[in-house]
Amino acid sequence: MSNVFCIGNGTSRKNFNLEKIRPYGKIFGCNAIYRTFTPDVLVSVDHGIMHEIYHSGYCKKNETWFRDWTKCPDFMYDSLVHAGLSKIDIDEINKWHVKNENKRSDEKEFVMHGANLSGLITILNKDKSKFQKNINSNQLVISWVRDTDKTHDLKEIMVNQQGSAIDHGWSAGPTSGYIAIKLFSPKKVYLIGHDLYSNNDKVNNMYAGTKHYTIPEHSPTPCVNWIEQWKTLFTWEPKIQFIKVNEFNDDRDTTNMAINEWHGKPNIRYINFQQLDKELGL
Repeated sequence: MSNVFCIGNGTSRKNFNLEKIRPYGKIFGCNAIYRTFTPDVLVSVDHGIMHEIYHSGYCKKNETWFRDWTKCPDFMYDSLVHAGLSKIDIDEINKWHVKNENKRSDEKEFVMHGANLSGLITILNKDKSKFQKNINSNQLVISWVRDTDKTHDLKEIMVNQQGSAIDHGWSAGPTSGYIAIKLFSPKKVYLIGHDLYSNNDKVNNMYAGTKHYTIPEHSPTPCVNWIEQWKTLFTWEPKIQFIKVNEFNDDRDTTNMAINEWHGKPNIRYINFQQLDKELGL
């Protein structure tokens, strides 16, 4: 595999047709991209959107990589989720809709993230008003899962320098780059929609204002971790060429400029969408 495309959700790609690059390499996407486009591989590291993806049925047919996707046998459900609560307490806590769970049929395993109901009921008893304020955060998310799904845990592929399984704790974008390299050993990794910065005082994300995302008026997400994580990957993989695809690539604003922290790295270069078309022969 010569090329892989790592797709971020920055607004620079909003008018770019992702389907046209499908014949030219494997496409890796992040988080809510699955709502509007099906990449070859989907990566998500935040619990809320991970379970949204699973509950949608997407993982039945499509390869996904999740953080802390630990499957537990069904006999552990009561001890982990209900944690000794009485039926009366369980019925009461369920009225507050803090548990987001897909419908179970004959699944024998589940994945759980968040506080258990014992902790939630304690919060309710001690400070009811505070609990009501946070009620919409879905503090407990559960997915009943099948062996036949196409989910993977990051620790199946991520290792440290000694070769031991580890989750580096990276964001979804750089994590997708790591997985792409491990799976396909590409010569080139194209970064599309990884804007990193915002060119105004608002968050730069195509899915801002939707479930599991902040409001569009929110201030930009700090990009220091994204920049450092990609830089680490450049260092670890000096034989691979990384190409950041910008909308204009002329330093007109922060989303189109070269990244200062990447200066001096010989395996990173910048092009715009027109130059990408030319490279791929489109």
